[in-house]
Amino acid sequence: MHGIGNDYIYIDCFDQPVPDNAPQLAREMSHRHFGIGGDGLVLIRPSETADAWMQMFNADGSESEMCGNAIRCVAKLVYERGIATKKRQLIQTGNGNLTLDLNVGDENRVDCVTVDMGPPELQSEKIPTTIANDGKAIAQTVEFNGQSFEVTCVSMGNPHCVIFVDQASDDLVLGLGPKIENDPRFPNRTNVEFVEVISRNRLRQRTWERGSGETWACGTGAAAVCVAAVLTDRCERKVTIELLGGELELQWDAETNHVMKTGGATEVFEGVWE
Repeated sequence: MHGIGNDYIYIDCFDQPVPDNAPQLAREMSHRHFGIGGDGLVLIRPSETADAWMQMFNADGSESEMCGNAIRCVAKLVYERGIATKKRQLIQTGNGNLTLDLNVGDENRVDCVTVDMGPPELQSEKIPTTIANDGKAIAQTVEFNGQSFEVTCVSMGNPHCVIFVDQASDDLVLGLGPKIENDPRFPNRTNVEFVEVISRNRLRQRTWERGSGETWACGTGAAAVCVAAVLTDRCERKVTIELLGGELELQWDAETNHVMKTGGATEVFEGVWE
């Protein structure tokens, strides 16, 4: 399944046992030449506190707390397979239980999903990052690989380093992205967003994802970009973000402090891994 090109392999663990060695399985299945190919592996497991538990692993086998695109796909699968037939679901993640509202179209299929991503975390120590000014890393000038950038760091359940640029070039995304991911100022590594401002209501984003490389979309990254752009007065609180795989609608609610994200979810194929 994919959420605007952010593709993961999903295992329905309501229907079969949880795999013994998920990190190794994630590496094997995610390989785009010798496996199925994907940005990682998602186990959809029973939960004691929600309709389902999304446990996810990056393509390198490392476990991730949350993925804003993957969780929409989880909700679609859970609904369409009859695990939970409510149009408002609660999904357990490494960032707590999140609420999702499903838009159901023809033939009772889920077209798109709105995810309550919760409030952003801006305290540097909780992101975590050692980049800080008065406890936060907002519009801080930082040097990476001999170049100076203005960065804003946000956690949406996982760490993000947002950098606004004139052009999100391959040199930045593919060249600098992995260096920032593994920079010692990010103790748990970080996702990196390179963002172009199109207007006050539209941004363009490319993401180097921790543990997966460049992906066609990043939902938590889009939420972090929305927050960073508002904090640095680059956009309004409601914004459309263009990613390689499509568009997401984001809104950072001033009253609740929660970030709402809406986008599609698509099932591509089903098969058996022997």
